[in-house]
Amino acid sequence: MNFKTIFKSLKNRDMLKRVVIVLGLIVAYRLLAHVPVPLAEPTQLKSVINSIITGSDLGGFLNLLSGGALTSFSIILVGMSPFITSSIITQLLTKAIPKLEELHKDGESGRRKINQWTRMISVPLAVIQSIAFVYILRQTVLAGNTTVLTDASLTGWIVAVAAMSAGSVLLMWLGELITEQGVGNGISLVIFAGIVSQLPTTISTIGTSLFDTSKGVIHVFNWFTIPVNPISFWIAIALTLISLVILYVLVKVNEAQRVITVNYAKRVHGNSSYGGVKSILPVKLISANVIPIIFAVSFLSIPAFVGQILKATNNASFLTLANNLISWFQAPGAGAWTGSTLQAFIYPIAYFVLVILFTYFYTGIVFNSNEIAENLQKQGGFIEGIRPGKQTEEYLNRTVNRLTLFGSLTLGLIAVMPFIGEFLMYNLAGVTGSKLSIGGTGLLIVVSVALESLRQINSRALMVTYDDYK
Repeated sequence: MNFKTIFKSLKNRDMLKRVVIVLGLIVAYRLLAHVPVPLAEPTQLKSVINSIITGSDLGGFLNLLSGGALTSFSIILVGMSPFITSSIITQLLTKAIPKLEELHKDGESGRRKINQWTRMISVPLAVIQSIAFVYILRQTVLAGNTTVLTDASLTGWIVAVAAMSAGSVLLMWLGELITEQGVGNGISLVIFAGIVSQLPTTISTIGTSLFDTSKGVIHVFNWFTIPVNPISFWIAIALTLISLVILYVLVKVNEAQRVITVNYAKRVHGNSSYGGVKSILPVKLISANVIPIIFAVSFLSIPAFVGQILKATNNASFLTLANNLISWFQAPGAGAWTGSTLQAFIYPIAYFVLVILFTYFYTGIVFNSNEIAENLQKQGGFIEGIRPGKQTEEYLNRTVNRLTLFGSLTLGLIAVMPFIGEFLMYNLAGVTGSKLSIGGTGLLIVVSVALESLRQINSRALMVTYDDYK
């Protein structure tokens, strides 16, 4: 990554305009995160919701991905979840329906139609999810005998659903606007901004715990004392070191690639000849980047979300099923690792498996070996020792499958590493409430999106400064 070239490219008006647009749209997104749904008095409602989600790992997960919009009950509370779900549906249908697959291969026009259908599907999904959120809130708050929502009429609830649905569509539009007018993937950058916005709160919590000297201070050789909590200090040091190691491994995994040499046959046309050169075809270890993590987290939130809806109905026949869905499909807290039950392991195992499956699934979409083999054959390119056409396609499939196997296993292990850390910290040190799983998922998304965005910024910077190197 050439940061000197990136800074130099900011002198270019178009590059500077794109960066300013991205920053401006991210600021607009963060402002929207603090616009409350017109349902009740904002301060009281925020206090009630904050008390509800404090003890819920699912609530913490959703609040993390929404950039704090859940605790504020913002109009963008639903977030990108409907669009992500719609994307999964359309991509599955593209692989299952031949006509859609042909449309996808038609080029830019076909992909635009599929993207338009994705947007259209996301609208009813946003409405359904908004209704579910409002219903859960109503049942949960009223069950707590609070007067915050007693004056809310049917019209008020309809306005709330409309505001949340519109907020989700607006957020989707902002993401696509960042992609078109800025640099990088807009949807990923919106999620990235939401997670990073929680860092000040996290740092404040760690600082409060670190400087709480009620359980003692650190004595250095009886010479002087450091006014910090000894347990919190060593836990913070251990977490920092582990995070740095995971960060290093994650960067290496994201940047790793297999370079395939492609030869082009020499062609003679009249008195001139062309071709006879070598090129490279880089195949990334993880071609899907951060998408498997986002898909897996969104997919795993569905069963627990359904459980919350069933529980809010107060129907005794659904109560057992609702409690099971909530307990099985939410990130287990540190206190859940008692060893006396296996239900705490359901979520990490499902998370690990889904990351692997979505890595294979999305790699099959972004890396089309058949199309690459055909293009190489048309351009007179071939891989040494491999015949053009069918054999090249089989070779590329075999290579990508091997890389994806190792990459998906590595990504899955990194994804569940925080759960392993919580398990060890609880059983060996008796430390509870660490919430490493939330921090681990956020770290994965932040690092992957940051690397991909920097790569795209670097590519555009090289393009706009190309004339300076002539």
